[in-house]
Amino acid sequence: MGRLEGRRAIVTGAGSGIGRASAALFAREGASVLAVDRSRESVEETVAQIAAAGGSAIAMAADAGLESDVQAYVARAMDAFGGIDVLFANAGISGGDVSLFEQSVELWQEVLRVNLIGPFLAVRHAAPPMIAQGRGAIVCTASAAGLRANAGGTPYSASKAGVISLVQTAANSLAGTGVRINAICPGLIETGMTRPVFDMARARGTEDRIGQLNPMERYGLPEEIAAAALFLASDEASYVNGQAIAVDGGLSSTHPFKRRRK
Repeated sequence: MGRLEGRRAIVTGAGSGIGRASAALFAREGASVLAVDRSRESVEETVAQIAAAGGSAIAMAADAGLESDVQAYVARAMDAFGGIDVLFANAGISGGDVSLFEQSVELWQEVLRVNLIGPFLAVRHAAPPMIAQGRGAIVCTASAAGLRANAGGTPYSASKAGVISLVQTAANSLAGTGVRINAICPGLIETGMTRPVFDMARARGTEDRIGQLNPMERYGLPEEIAAAALFLASDEASYVNGQAIAVDGGLSSTHPFKRRRK
């Protein structure tokens, strides 16, 4: 029996990267998955891959930072599955590499809208049916950039720090309901969002240096974050609540320093 056998799950940002890997893993572990992404073509490809592997999933295009869209995907999950057991609020954007004094208010508003208001809306609308059934697991994607400086741009880092705080405060707001909420803080992972970094390094012939600052001296894979999300979504994490768990190769375990070459 799979670790999510019979569970009903929503995964946002499921059109690529961490979201796609998580939707596929959740389905493989027995969940019925509503895969949500802003790109209809990408999320339908995710669902096609899940179906080809024998899993159960539905695709839906939605903007994770728009309340009407969040209400719509929650309603779709309720109509299709009859309830929600797992929510993985994973959708996010990077905001690009813009220096502090060139960042506009509009840039900040958009990054916060998707990365922080999006998870808030997901919790706001998906938690009530979980509360009504007396159980549920919510996972949010934060970032190592929300823990320390220099792991992402300023608006991105601030938005992810906000996600960590959201998880901590929401855990207490949900006290006694049977609903758990936690965050994952990925380090450098090869996804669609980080592709420019990887493409640039490969063009320079420095791919082997990507991720060298963490103790494992490598970058991470979407499947490694998906495995952490699966744990937090499953009953194995039944006593884990209000936590922000770094899955970053050890990057956040230390202060910046110049590594001694071997």
